[in-house]
Amino acid sequence: MSEFKVKGKIKEIMPTETGVAKSSGKEWSKLNFIVSNDEGYEGREQIYCFQIFGQERVDKFLKFNTEGTQVDVKFDIQVNEHSGRYFTNLSAFHVASGEAVEQASQTPALEEQESDLPF
Repeated sequence: MSEFKVKGKIKEIMPTETGVAKSSGKEWSKLNFIVSNDEGYEGREQIYCFQIFGQERVDKFLKFNTEGTQVDVKFDIQVNEHSGRYFTNLSAFHVASGEAVEQASQTPALEEQESDLPF
């Protein structure tokens, strides 16, 4: 399976949603957040709405991220069917923020590093 990645700034963090599963009776929680960047057509703003599912993941996300934080998001695309309708979710499974993203963008790629090779 392909790994999908997006870099950008957290534009909005939605309120946490909670509920109880009808089939199992277990509690669940999820959080949606919006990331934007200028990688759209001709530099226009591109926005993505990601979902984090599970109380532990939601708590960790809220502990380390706020609106305006630069992030690097790794995600899966999930499609669910309900009553003949299809719903697509961008399910975030790894969000790197702050210094980790800045350090990765400042590290030069191997091709950009100077070399004393004649070719």
